[in-house]
Amino acid sequence: MVVLAELAFSANDLAQVRFAVSPMWEVAPSFRLLTSAAAHPLHRAWVDQVRPRMVAAGLDRGWLYELIPPTGGYVPDFLNPAPAEAAPTPSAEWDAIRKSPTARVRQDLDHLARHQGTLGPRLRALHNNPEGLLAKVTEELETYWDLALAPYWARIRAVLEADILYRARLAAEHGTGHLLNDLHTSLSWDNDALRMSRRKQPLTRTTAGTGLLLIPSAFTGPGLRTRTTPPDPPQLAYPPRGVGSLWTKRPVTQTDTLATVLGRSRTLLLTELEIPASTTQLAHRTGLSPAGVSQYLTALRNAGLVSAHRAGRSVLYARTAAAETLLQAASA
Repeated sequence: MVVLAELAFSANDLAQVRFAVSPMWEVAPSFRLLTSAAAHPLHRAWVDQVRPRMVAAGLDRGWLYELIPPTGGYVPDFLNPAPAEAAPTPSAEWDAIRKSPTARVRQDLDHLARHQGTLGPRLRALHNNPEGLLAKVTEELETYWDLALAPYWARIRAVLEADILYRARLAAEHGTGHLLNDLHTSLSWDNDALRMSRRKQPLTRTTAGTGLLLIPSAFTGPGLRTRTTPPDPPQLAYPPRGVGSLWTKRPVTQTDTLATVLGRSRTLLLTELEIPASTTQLAHRTGLSPAGVSQYLTALRNAGLVSAHRAGRSVLYARTAAAETLLQAASA
């Protein structure tokens, strides 16, 4: 059944509307894309790069596969703790998951069981011993983050932050009501209430807590996702502006000036890192020796232009936000 949910706002609720960039809000929908048989044109390039690494790491048959069913539906709320700040680190969110109250974990797993019909042996063990096994869950989350999202986080985060800046300006110029009206086609603001169409469950202040936490999410898809676990504020994840160009290849031109500063080999490696890659892959693509690539990457990493991320037995290198800015400035 589809209902029209209506979330009332007091002056205190409006005063507590805020945005956050949350790494964990990218985990569940992105993992589901990788395990689903359905093609996704928007994120196809990312899926093609990441899926082989995920399978090689065994993540397609671990804790996350049971907690985030590929067929869709409910994801346990304890996997999305309310961000305490505007941009929590992944480790801060993993720590919050490890500290999830036992009652919350069991309640969420019971809810998941109702959706799926049953729980597998692994999740039944988690239900019996949340304190002892949540560490195993977060270890797998860390592994997934390192191989699937961390190498791309600078690019993803730039899209999310640009969306927040745009919407913050809307609120400053036209007010919070206009901001909420503009957020998504299924949302509308009227008479001190936020209305949400095409929902399966009602949403009230009794079940939702105070304020509203707005979270742009690159992998959420065209719809909205919510988390309501009082006393936390309700969380509303929505697709950000600009996500359609997230994986569009960005041509880099006019790098001669940059090469005079960094050197041609280092500049070449930065341009090649449009797609995160290992030392061996970069050596193959550029014609540089593996030893030379390793030396140049170390220098770029020390300068804050490259980040390194463990993916199984190899290390993936990726451009940082500083490198993206530098290359854009050189191209301009």
